Amino acid sequence: MKDVIYITGHKNPDTDSICAPIAYAEFKNKTQSIPAIPVRLGEINRETRFVLEYFDVEPPMLIDTVKAQVADLNIDKIAPISSDISLKMAWNLMKKNNVKTLPVTNETNNLIGIVSNSNVISTFMDVWDNNILAKSNTKIENILDTLSAKYIYIHGESPKFEGKIIIASLHADFEQGDIAICCSSEEVQLLAINKGSSLCVFTDNHEVSKEVLDLAKTKGCSLIVTPYDAFTAARLITQSIPVSHVMSRDNIITFSTEDFVDEIKDIMLETRYRSYPVVDKNDIVIGSISRYHLISQNKKKVILVDHNERSQSVHGIEDAEILEIIDHHRVADVQTGSPIYFRNEPVGSTSTIIASIFFENGIRPSKKTAGLLCAAIISDTLLFKSPTSTNVDRIMLKRLSEIADIDVEKFAREMFKAGTSLLDKTPEEIFHQDFKVFTISNYKVGISQVGTLDMESFQPMKQDIFSLMERKVRESGFALLVLMVTDILKGGSELMVAGEEKEVVARAFNTKLDGNHVYLPGIISRKKQIIPPLTSTISSMSKA
Repeated sequence: MKDVIYITGHKNPDTDSICAPIAYAEFKNKTQSIPAIPVRLGEINRETRFVLEYFDVEPPMLIDTVKAQVADLNIDKIAPISSDISLKMAWNLMKKNNVKTLPVTNETNNLIGIVSNSNVISTFMDVWDNNILAKSNTKIENILDTLSAKYIYIHGESPKFEGKIIIASLHADFEQGDIAICCSSEEVQLLAINKGSSLCVFTDNHEVSKEVLDLAKTKGCSLIVTPYDAFTAARLITQSIPVSHVMSRDNIITFSTEDFVDEIKDIMLETRYRSYPVVDKNDIVIGSISRYHLISQNKKKVILVDHNERSQSVHGIEDAEILEIIDHHRVADVQTGSPIYFRNEPVGSTSTIIASIFFENGIRPSKKTAGLLCAAIISDTLLFKSPTSTNVDRIMLKRLSEIADIDVEKFAREMFKAGTSLLDKTPEEIFHQDFKVFTISNYKVGISQVGTLDMESFQPMKQDIFSLMERKVRESGFALLVLMVTDILKGGSELMVAGEEKEVVARAFNTKLDGNHVYLPGIISRKKQIIPPLTSTISSMSKA
C-alpha cells in the first residue's frame, strides 16, 4: 500500500507492543493527512487478547515484511481490454495512455493474452492476407468503428464475413462472400452485390440508391458507408480485426502486487520485454509495469514503537523509510538514512510516552485508546511492582484511567489472571510469548519473559521447555538463551538458561546455577535488571 505509514511494535509482541501502535496511529490520524495503520509482527498472546476484547478493539493487521513490493510502485493503471476489440481501438488506447502493451482479459478479468504496438504495426507493414477478416471472425461493430462508418443495411443480427477483401470494379474477380470496397459507380455496386458479396463498403460518403438498397436486402448483403476514400478504407479495414487474432498467448510473464522488487528486477533483465502485466492476489489484472517504474520505487514508511533493535524489528526494515522511533529501551542498532524524530525515555512503558504525546499536544485519546494505554502500562510495570516504574507512569495511568473509566486494581487482576495462566500452553507458546533477541558484543543472546500468578503450574513443563531451548541454541546459534519466569505475586523470577555461555548468568548475578536454572528474588524486569548486568559481564569478558 502506497501513501500510508505503518506503525509497528517488535516481534513476539506483548501488550505494550500491540497497544502502543494502535494508540499512536490514532494520534497520527488526528494530526496528519497521511493515513497511519497499526500493524503487528506476530500472534497476540492471551493477555493482549483479553485487553483487546475488553475494550472492543480489533487486532492490528499482521504483516511479515516491509520490503519494497510491486504494490509500492507507480505502475501503469491502464484497464485491461477485451479480446474482441479492434486493433485500431487498442492502438488508440496505447497512444492515449502512453503504453507499449495492453493486457487482454476474459469476462472475469483474468489474463488471457498481451497485445503490443508491434502487433498493430504489423498490420500496416506485412503483406495483406485478404481473408484476414474471415479468419479472425471480425464483427461488423469493429468494422464500423475502424472505418468511422455508418450502417445502411445490416443483414442478420451478427453477420459473418467469410470472403476476401476486394477493391470492387467492373473487372474484379468476385467470389461468394467477399467484402467489397466500392466507389460511387452504381454499376459497380450492383455488380458486387449480384456477385454474392457479404458486405459492401461505400466510400466517400456516397449516397446509396433505392435500387442498390433493395438488391442488397434481396441478396443478403450488408451495406455501410465510410467518409474515407477507397485507398484509405482498404488500408484501414484490416485494423478492425479483434486483438484476439494477433495477441500473444503463451509464456506470458506476469508479476503479482505481492512480489518483491528485488526479485522482479532479475526477471526483467533476463527477458527485457517492454512491459509486464500486474495481477492482484485474486489473479485479477490491475495494470502493467516496465523497467522504468523501478526508478519510481516508493519505500514503505514505518514508525517503530517499543523497540529500536534491528533483530526485533520487521523483516526488510533496511529497505523501509523509518520516520520515527518511540521507545523506552536501550538505544540499539537500528540505522536511518536521514534524521528522524527519536523519542526514548526511561519510563516503564512505551504507552506512557504515547500518552504524554497526546496530552502535550492538547489531544484527548478516545475512551478505548485510553483503556489500551492503561492496560499496556499496567502490563509493562506489573502494576508498579517493576523497578522500571516511574512517577510519570503513575501519573499517566491515573489520567488515562479516568478517561477509560476503569478501576485500575480490579482491571489489573482480571488482566493478569487472563494472561498468566500457563495451563494448556505448549512449551513453544510459553517460550515465545515475549521473546526478544539481542546482540551484545557479538554474542547472540535470546531472552524470553513470562509472568504468572501460578508458579506451580510451571514446574511440570520445565524439562520440555529446556529441551526446546537447547534445540533453539543448536539451530539458531545462540550463545546464551534465557527464559525468565516471573512470579507476579512474590516479585521474583526463576531463570532457565541454555547455551555455551550460560555461566555468564551466574557471573552477572553473583550466584550459582542449579543445573540450568536459578531463582533471583526481587528480579522482575528484563530491561532494567537482566539486560544491564548481562551486557556489563559480556563486555568485560570480550575485553579480557
